[in-house]
Amino acid sequence: MNSLKHDWLTEGLIDYEYKKYILLAYLKDISKRFNQSELYPFMTDLVFHYRNLIKVKESKKLMYDNFPETLSKADFNKLRLTYDKIVNDDEVMRQIEEIIAFALPKMKGMLEEGKELFEFVEENIALEPVGVSPLYSDEGYLFISQDSSKDIVIYRYQMTLFEHAEEKFRSMSTEFIMNEIRGISKTYEKIKVNLAKQFKELPNPATYLAYSKLKFPLNETVLPVAKRMLVRQISA
Repeated sequence: MNSLKHDWLTEGLIDYEYKKYILLAYLKDISKRFNQSELYPFMTDLVFHYRNLIKVKESKKLMYDNFPETLSKADFNKLRLTYDKIVNDDEVMRQIEEIIAFALPKMKGMLEEGKELFEFVEENIALEPVGVSPLYSDEGYLFISQDSSKDIVIYRYQMTLFEHAEEKFRSMSTEFIMNEIRGISKTYEKIKVNLAKQFKELPNPATYLAYSKLKFPLNETVLPVAKRMLVRQISA
């Protein structure tokens, strides 16, 4: 992936044509990924950069507190010094404003492409429980099957709840368990029973099947979309 650095706007030479070149190369790679029906992590990365530019535009200064928590204290101090210098330089700020004015509509257009792809994938995925669903569904198994294939990819999922400011969010982590091949003696229900026997800590596991009518990249597209669908269903 032709990634865009978290501080691409201020790193190195702050020049409109130079930054335009960097941005267009990044968006070209994102477009290529979307054309290959690959959504993640490219969509998430694009959303991060777009939101950050919005904050910069609205605040007229660079919001270093919006950057990933993985940045070290030294990185934050470096960013803070860089931003203070930039904010006090009218010519540099003019260049940055021009870069942002060019970048935002380009990124927004690419986000619309990603949204359309996401909706298309979601429309072609059917999510349904396997067998009787237990009352506790925050932990269980997710089966993924695509097109007319008998192959099944099995994941164990776990829901987590975390708070940010005044809001609460639910997220889902998944762990690959195994591959199975569906057949007369291995129906979805039978596989669920076998999992309960093998992993006794979940004697009556919540189990869901995400079936994609079309073939998409598994890790980059089907799994993350299915996870979002499952989070919504369990949360509801």
